[in-house]
Amino acid sequence: MFHCHVCGNREARQEFVSEVFDIDGKAVRVENIPASICTHCSEPTFSREATEKVRQMVHGDAKPVRSVQMDVFAYP
Repeated sequence: MFHCHVCGNREARQEFVSEVFDIDGKAVRVENIPASICTHCSEPTFSREATEKVRQMVHGDAKPVRSVQMDVFAYP
């Protein structure tokens, strides 16, 4: 059963999302991650299986499907 760790809501919808992770100081974008999205605050929550698959992809032998340039801003 879903329980949002941000707002406590118990309702979610299933979507595929993209997230940017900082891996050893390098920004890595992973697309199409299955997630439960809180219907109240829109916070994504990932299953253990999805989290493990992402970990294996970014730390393993998986090759990126493409590379993109990314702008980086520092908060003042």
